[in-house]
Amino acid sequence: MLQVTPLKIKGFEIVVVGRDPSSNLHAIIAVHSTTLGPSLGGIRMWPYDSEKEALQDVLRLAAAMTKKAAISGLQMGGGKAVIIGDPGTDKTRLLLRSMGAFIDSLQGKYLAAKDSGILPEDLDIVAEKTRHVTGTTKKHGGSGDPSLATAKGILAGMQAACKFALGTKTLKDRVVAIQGVGQVGWNLGNLLTQQGAKLFVADLEPSRVKRVERSWKAIGVPLSEIHQIPADIFAPCALGGILNADTIPQIRATIVAGGANNQFGDEEQDPYHLMKRNILHVPDYIVNAGGLIHLYVHEILHQRRLAPWISNIGKTVDQVLKSSFQKQLPPLIMANQIAAQKLELS
Repeated sequence: MLQVTPLKIKGFEIVVVGRDPSSNLHAIIAVHSTTLGPSLGGIRMWPYDSEKEALQDVLRLAAAMTKKAAISGLQMGGGKAVIIGDPGTDKTRLLLRSMGAFIDSLQGKYLAAKDSGILPEDLDIVAEKTRHVTGTTKKHGGSGDPSLATAKGILAGMQAACKFALGTKTLKDRVVAIQGVGQVGWNLGNLLTQQGAKLFVADLEPSRVKRVERSWKAIGVPLSEIHQIPADIFAPCALGGILNADTIPQIRATIVAGGANNQFGDEEQDPYHLMKRNILHVPDYIVNAGGLIHLYVHEILHQRRLAPWISNIGKTVDQVLKSSFQKQLPPLIMANQIAAQKLELS
């Protein structure tokens, strides 16, 4: 039996905890804003140490989705869901169906999608209990995995950052250090290889590193060292918090641009610390918006052409970096201001 408990969190429209002992579901859904439209965001399944840790993650992710939609010009709001559990051992058909019922209890205020630990095939099962889900497999009427679109957006952002910082947008012979080669990191690495970039990679799973070493002729390095590689671009594509008081002094890249959400440990102080080191940071919620755009264009607008929307990511990056330079503010702070203005004008 599904038990839904609402929480009052300042600045959030809806935060609910869902538990179903019969399926071992323990999940949280956060709707940050529906000012621009219904909230859309992925379901992340992760073995959090506590509900408190999961709540902190889902709140940060949901707030970032609001900014992502706003700065990308989408008529969507921001939301997110997390399931507490190991996707390798705890994910069952029963649990996913319970998650669908939990999502359905919000009556469309939150639209689900995939995130870490969740596959399009899992969303097919979630969709058995709710119609408020996007990114199911094409066999089940959805638009499929948006990871390639996410990677294409990151590539566009990298090119814009290279043009700004290095004078040319070419990625040929650029050294790129990728942290995390899951679905987004894998697609990004493929695109960078096609562009002629030289890759260093690290991942929690040694088998993934071996795979990319064979496929791209990339060089695998320990996960604890990937941010220290002398590189043109450091691309965090795993979980957040990689840019913090410990790692920022060690980073040896010119540009940081990757798909991971919430890359700073402290979003108020750390962006300034990175800027003081003359390292250019491309805000994550701009460059990783390709997946959200994929779902918005294909499943909300029911349009086919994605390329113009992806190219707009590069234009947004250019706008933010130029404004950041003019006002001497870190790019993330500048992007936050632009997103807030768009929300206020709506």
